[in-house]
Amino acid sequence: MTFSHADDLELLREAAIAAGRVALGFFRNDVEVFWKNDGASPVTAADHAANDVLKARLLAARPDYGWLSEESEDDVSRLGASRVFVIDPIDGTRAFMTGRETWAVSAAVVEAGRPVAGVLFAPALNELYLADAGGRVEKNGAALRVGGSDPAGRFTISAADDAMAHLDADVRSRLDKVGRIPSLAYRLAMIADGRLDATLVKPHAHDWDLAAAELILVNAGGVLSDAEGAAIVYNKPDPSHDLLVAARVDLHRQVVASLSS
Repeated sequence: MTFSHADDLELLREAAIAAGRVALGFFRNDVEVFWKNDGASPVTAADHAANDVLKARLLAARPDYGWLSEESEDDVSRLGASRVFVIDPIDGTRAFMTGRETWAVSAAVVEAGRPVAGVLFAPALNELYLADAGGRVEKNGAALRVGGSDPAGRFTISAADDAMAHLDADVRSRLDKVGRIPSLAYRLAMIADGRLDATLVKPHAHDWDLAAAELILVNAGGVLSDAEGAAIVYNKPDPSHDLLVAARVDLHRQVVASLSS
């Protein structure tokens, strides 16, 4: 059976809300923390519990879809699947661990290397973002559209200092920096709803950090690309990425040019 992108979006919505509610039960509740093999990446009992909910619900409904999740061992059979679930059960684990509310369940369906349905659910903030390949994009039921402003004027960015060092002096002089937002997916959603104008994504972000949020951003009128302005391709053997740029569409080209100058 072939499902529409809208069908997939509704499935993602239901699963993300269920997983988010499970994760919320651990939030600010002395959650158990583990460390991944590199010793630098934390994962909590809430990540695992939310991942279990998502995997059970999504693959029960779509057993022929591939699966790529930050908290699951990679199954390379996803490379041969026509559609793939791309999942981060808690994007912003460090925010979650420290009691900050800016973490989200990120769930997407990818087809032919591009996201076609995506959901971000930030349960501690009661924010639900939805997007599909038909152009739908919403936050809590209201349509989103990125605002424009003077591209030669000042703009608001959230990015690490070492990433912003890649920008030329003119662009750096016009930045109003927002404090660190650990959830990359939530940062992209903040551009989609107008709270940020741009962000730079340091190397080693992964598909699960990006896929749902990119569709939300693009449908709202923003752009996510590599440092040369090229589109991202998802569900490759290596799901990690080099330096990326996300911005309002009227600002994106300027930021990319600043990186390459």
